[in-house]
Amino acid sequence: MTDIRHDWTREEVLALLERPFNDLLFEAQRIHRQHFDPNRVQVSTLLSIKTGGCPEDCGYCSQSAHHRTDLERERLLEIDEVVRAAQAARDKGASRFCMGAAWRSPHDRDFEHIETMVREVKALGMETCMTLGMLRPEQAHRLKAAGLDYYNHNLDTSPEYYGEVVTTRTYQDRLDTLSYVRDAGIKVCCGGILGMGESEADRASLLQQLANLPAHPESVPINLLVQVEGTPLHGVEPLDPLDFVRTIAAARIMMPASWVRLSAGRTDMSDELQALCFLAGANSIFYGERLLTTDNPDADHDRALFARLGIDALQ
Repeated sequence: MTDIRHDWTREEVLALLERPFNDLLFEAQRIHRQHFDPNRVQVSTLLSIKTGGCPEDCGYCSQSAHHRTDLERERLLEIDEVVRAAQAARDKGASRFCMGAAWRSPHDRDFEHIETMVREVKALGMETCMTLGMLRPEQAHRLKAAGLDYYNHNLDTSPEYYGEVVTTRTYQDRLDTLSYVRDAGIKVCCGGILGMGESEADRASLLQQLANLPAHPESVPINLLVQVEGTPLHGVEPLDPLDFVRTIAAARIMMPASWVRLSAGRTDMSDELQALCFLAGANSIFYGERLLTTDNPDADHDRALFARLGIDALQ
């Protein structure tokens, strides 16, 4: 089996990204098969449980109160609304249900409500994931006690490029939340967003940060920027699709036992590009027509693509 490393240098990661494409994918597929069934993909569904009005200024996000988008601000959902959405996701084949709130950090007044959501979704036999912004240590422990399986908190990009995307929280803030989640015994879901105008060196730096964490994130979402009108990153030059595949392959090589999720931006990807991503080591996707506030391929399309590729959804 491939050794799990936490000592990657920037030069090593850049060299990996710059390998001949066929060699890179061959190595990624070889490592992928050591740790996973290459023809099975984990399926998650993501629901926005509180939409809009976020005080953060993330340049990609339609939910930021700093940006002029068409998004309507919505309240925190009731428990029964969340349970119905989770049941529908389970019935369509999702094994993990992810709940996201547009907060800088969760308020204590909402925490019992959040804990109940976790318990009710767990009772359906599904894995649970939440993304609520920054956490305090005691909040992470409360989520663990409620039965939360995963907590998502992305690094977004490299430390060097981060200030071009977000100014209202620091990179260290993000690393601190990841530490609190790990210490509480919750699995970490952490990745980034590509196509925000970053350089190849930035993508290498992001991968280095992820792979050199004390433990590799159990789930690594690799997102392609969904350009939203009214956000600062609307109109940025699109990323070369093959560079996206290269990043997926490098993530697989550097974090061999992690679930690498093909996340946001799939509506802008051809079936052929997605197939290349699966070949490069992606083995998780989001099912469902919406990812928080942006479009996603519908489940019927994904099932048809899986059938064409001989892929089964992991139960």
